[in-house]
Amino acid sequence: MHEDIPNLFRFFNEIGIINQLASAILQSRMPKGVLVPHFTVLNHLVRVRDGATPLELAQAFQTPKTTMTHTLSGLRKRAWVEERPNPSDARSKQVWLTKAGRRFRDRVIRSLGPDLAAVERALPGLASSLLPDLTRMREHLDASRD
Repeated sequence: MHEDIPNLFRFFNEIGIINQLASAILQSRMPKGVLVPHFTVLNHLVRVRDGATPLELAQAFQTPKTTMTHTLSGLRKRAWVEERPNPSDARSKQVWLTKAGRRFRDRVIRSLGPDLAAVERALPGLASSLLPDLTRMREHLDASRD
């Protein structure tokens, strides 16, 4: 067994706990009936690309297609996304962010301002210094999952 395995486990365990705590903060900023998965899909469409199919989104989030379909249904009801025919495959649709969806995402991020500022005050510069390495870690894990 590699000697760094315990530290690597602790590393990923800490990331998991941080994710749970950050998700709780994010959920506290959501309007009633809106869940973190709704926000994360909107954020993905902004960060990665608009026009993904529901299957591509399910694969990106590593969730069953039925779960993604349910999440997208909630987003459509709020007019935050719209589905359009897929020009390269008539059997599927593509998901597009609406202006209202982008405004909602941006509003949520602004609402997190005080929480994020408190983290920066407590741990000045930590996020900026860790971000390049965390990005590299995400890119590695993403590339090796298929």
